[in-house]
Amino acid sequence: MSEKSELSHGTLSHRLIAEHLVDGRAEPGREIGLRIDQTLTQDATGTLVMQEFEALGLDRVCTEVSVQYVDHNLLQADERNAEDHAFLRSACRRFGIWYSKPGNGVSHPTHMQRFGVPGRTLAGSDSHTCAAGSLGMLALGTGGLEVALAMAGRPLYVTMPEIWGVRLTGRLPDWVSAKDVVLELLRRHGVKGAVNRVLEYHGPGLAGLSAMDRHVIANMGAELGATTSVFPADDAVRAFLRAEDRESDFRELSAAPDAVYDLDEEIDLSALEPLIARPSSPGNVVPVREVAGEPVGQAVIGSSANPGLRDFAVAAAMVRGRQTHPAVSFDINPTSREILADLTRDGATFDLIAAGARIHQTGCLGCIGMGQAPAAGRNSLRTFPRNFPGRSGTEDDAVWLCSPETAAASALTGEITDPRDWARREDVPCPRPRPPARASVNTAMLEPPLPPGQAARVELERGPNISGLPDLDPLPDVLEGPVLLKTGDNVSTDEISPAGARALPYRSNIPKLAEFTFTRIAPHYPRRAAELATDGGPGAHFVVGGENYGQGSSREHAAITPRYLGLRAVVAKSYARIHWQNLANFGVLALEFTDPDDYDRIDPGDRLRLEGLHAALAPGAEPRLSLRNTTKDETYAVRHRLSDGRRRTVLAGGIIPALAREDRPNTG
Repeated sequence: MSEKSELSHGTLSHRLIAEHLVDGRAEPGREIGLRIDQTLTQDATGTLVMQEFEALGLDRVCTEVSVQYVDHNLLQADERNAEDHAFLRSACRRFGIWYSKPGNGVSHPTHMQRFGVPGRTLAGSDSHTCAAGSLGMLALGTGGLEVALAMAGRPLYVTMPEIWGVRLTGRLPDWVSAKDVVLELLRRHGVKGAVNRVLEYHGPGLAGLSAMDRHVIANMGAELGATTSVFPADDAVRAFLRAEDRESDFRELSAAPDAVYDLDEEIDLSALEPLIARPSSPGNVVPVREVAGEPVGQAVIGSSANPGLRDFAVAAAMVRGRQTHPAVSFDINPTSREILADLTRDGATFDLIAAGARIHQTGCLGCIGMGQAPAAGRNSLRTFPRNFPGRSGTEDDAVWLCSPETAAASALTGEITDPRDWARREDVPCPRPRPPARASVNTAMLEPPLPPGQAARVELERGPNISGLPDLDPLPDVLEGPVLLKTGDNVSTDEISPAGARALPYRSNIPKLAEFTFTRIAPHYPRRAAELATDGGPGAHFVVGGENYGQGSSREHAAITPRYLGLRAVVAKSYARIHWQNLANFGVLALEFTDPDDYDRIDPGDRLRLEGLHAALAPGAEPRLSLRNTTKDETYAVRHRLSDGRRRTVLAGGIIPALAREDRPNTG
């Protein structure tokens, strides 16, 4: 990988940004405001987004298209998830939003099928919104509050990223697929290799990748920490939209022939081999042959990371006429109603069932820990995007990330198996299923927005599990409190605010959800925070973090629930982009060590003190502060990266109280 000092020009990313730029200058490191054409919300984040939009006092969304999907909280063990679904449908009817019913599909592939348009911007309260870059969109995962503001017609503010050109050459060999392409990037660069960067793919290798292949690669750009990923809109995108009866939405888009990128990289697709991410990080990637022979207890195909028809059809062709190993649970999660219909029409569903597959409902399911939890200590191979510790719903899990080819071969043998070795033993040719010329398009489970007159008469349906938004007080001028928790590197939002069947049903109930905060890594954190509480509210405290603090899901609950428990400042070596934004949105001051070695000088229980915060966060003030450790009588230099607008947000206690103070929201 080589770096260039000159400003990028001629890239497709710059073109998309220029067409939507409403504030700032598109120079790396500067904050810019973008006009948003479309928004996407899902049910694990959408209930808060709808309450936040309601708090803005508007009657109807101002975007071209806004869609609410129900794809995460699908298990109805009691009434709570069903209550959330009823609330979401009523909010869609009230505010002019499309509603995708439970069972219609995972948000990302379904949005791609029904609403994705080359050249448009998309903001979603899900970190894998970036998957829509496969269609030539500028698609950004972000916090729910920022999606609510985008729905209200406000710009989305982000730090202008560097543009990283990834040139693809060659063609994928037999038994190697799109998942192996993005795993190769993770093998090279790890989970923070693309922070504050856009991955823009170009080159002759694109000719062999379908739109859904590109979806796989764009989706998992989030695992590299990328702001987003961008592919050109070319013949592959036209063919996809034609099959979806939407060819009229096609617009050809590509980088200029002489485009100059901030960074350059090349991947020879023909040189790739099957890869797999070991537990428990998407960046822990090795060749499949290196770990072959490890016993397998579960293999799952599906999720937004491998959502295409070919991903299921390849597995079906591999298991046709065979039985999966008796020790393996072979699970199939169809990703959209349309894809399940096409699989069934082609006979692939029968092949999977006959081979012993368990066909689950259309949705995210095990990817978010909503069912399909593996046995403790047993290897689970999944085509999912993430394998953070405990995300599966099992605390002592061992989740591996791989391609459908590797998952199916391993399901048949009962051990991790390179599909090339399996094919050679079985004398099986590599299946190459072709997508149908016309997909099984069915929009019956998409409920369109009501006309404004009817929408105005809709009442929101709030069940008892929907608590409302917490009150957020301003940041005091002097902040003092104990270090309630010190974390290591790459702590994920799954470890801050867990997913899974126990916690997810409380996504609309902040006081209850707060009881799960940090419990995966510090079981006593909620109790210790409660012990600091005073008559005036929760007691202020600090969290100290390592590198890449808050990686993973965009869920703003990972900022809200610690804030609810009294967290007012995090001091870390570095932050993941979306979580950094979410902390500011809810009035939590995100600071970085000027000298990373100072991280080692702070221990849990130390009392920290910040003084003169109001002056330090004033517009134009230097972004440097002094952090006093009163326990050890030491002082550390720290800094923030807040724009003037985000400083005002943090001082006010968050975006919502800032809106109450000002005539207009100011996040940039």
